[in-house]
Amino acid sequence: MEDHNVFAGAFVDRNGERRKDPDWLAEALSSKETSFVPVWGDRCLVGGDPPGAVLLERRQVDHLIREDNVIFLGLFRNQPAFAVAVSRNIDAPYAEVGEFKDLRFLGTVLPPDEANLVAHARALVLWHGATLYCGKCGSASQPDAGGNTRRCCNPDCNQEIFPRTDPAIIVLVADGDRCVLGRQADWPEGRYSTIAGFVEPGESLEDAVRREVYEETNIRVGAVRYHSSQPWPFPSALMLGFIAEATSDDINLNDGELEDARWFTRDQLKAGKVGLPFSISIARRLVDHFISDN
Repeated sequence: MEDHNVFAGAFVDRNGERRKDPDWLAEALSSKETSFVPVWGDRCLVGGDPPGAVLLERRQVDHLIREDNVIFLGLFRNQPAFAVAVSRNIDAPYAEVGEFKDLRFLGTVLPPDEANLVAHARALVLWHGATLYCGKCGSASQPDAGGNTRRCCNPDCNQEIFPRTDPAIIVLVADGDRCVLGRQADWPEGRYSTIAGFVEPGESLEDAVRREVYEETNIRVGAVRYHSSQPWPFPSALMLGFIAEATSDDINLNDGELEDARWFTRDQLKAGKVGLPFSISIARRLVDHFISDN
């Protein structure tokens, strides 16, 4: 198993010092060696067999580039890489080289480094589209630092605005040879997953684990052990994965967020009697870790 989750991995050298170097950015934008990742609405371009991310050259994106729709991602495979935001108001371009696909699909087919790159590109493109105004004074904002931040256009405010990332815990609660999984009402029939929820202000990760598990299942947990994390750009979460030890076992759906929650044994999970989370998710990795941890 990879030592990182899907969409994670340090495959892009983010090269933070270059973000505020306009001369270097201008040169990189015009270089024949630079790669461009087009993001059409919320979809990324894939082509070939086996599928791969389609990375474009400058000549292929000239007609789309504006001052406000190009984002410096960093160095990918030792060459500069930029995201290019493409409006969904136009027909999907580049049909001759590929097709724009949803990121959940791409996570199942792309090599790890390309999955990391397109997730990075998509997340920043969507953030820019949702952050057109300053949250402090309400004035318009514009891209800054190579597109990695925005800045308020009001000179009296000049607020620097950073991309939003929402921390969320996701936890497999275990008690010996069994674990708790829950399901939401709108999921496919029979699918169960781990417990998850957003971290609240003033709350540690461990406290968030204990609170969310109790709110959703009524179960109290003791020891909480960190497992791994996953950027989950749907639209902007960072999933922080844990294994927790249950200290009680009576299930009650306290906050009504789940339709059902129950205990499952390793044998039940191994036998395929339960619909498990998507293969690209950290939830699935936590379940697989529990199944194999004999």
